[in-house]
Amino acid sequence: MFNDIGALELVTIVVLAILIFGPEKLPKVIQDVTGVIRKIRAFSDSAKQDIRSELGPEFKDFEFEDLNPKTFIRKQLSENEDLKDIRSSFDLRKELNEVTDAVNGKEAAEAPDPVPAVTTGDGATPAPAAGPDMVKKQPAAPAQERRAAYDADAT
Repeated sequence: MFNDIGALELVTIVVLAILIFGPEKLPKVIQDVTGVIRKIRAFSDSAKQDIRSELGPEFKDFEFEDLNPKTFIRKQLSENEDLKDIRSSFDLRKELNEVTDAVNGKEAAEAPDPVPAVTTGDGATPAPAAGPDMVKKQPAAPAQERRAAYDADAT
């Protein structure tokens, strides 16, 4: 509950409590405050138990903390085995290097030959397979630029 209160803040609260209530009334105020906190906790626990009993046996392991979106998403991601498999099999650096090599025209060391050779029937020199060479850049046909009409009143 008070995880983020440091020693300096705690000392400040104690000094202010002594100044406001005085040393005579301070123990009674502390008792009253702790009693109120206990009653609030008991009320909260009984409300949780009532809700769980009303939901039925299929929600017996329901936790109210799971209603927090961050907690819910973290729990779903950590429990899903498919996501663990995907996360472990996906190496971003390797994928990025392969894409960079393909763009620069280099062949990856473990990548297969991008243009498989086709042997002719008479055992002559192999000819490249039909199809475009995806590694080398193809000369692009000059594209005619045509801009769409811009209407300032329409936007």
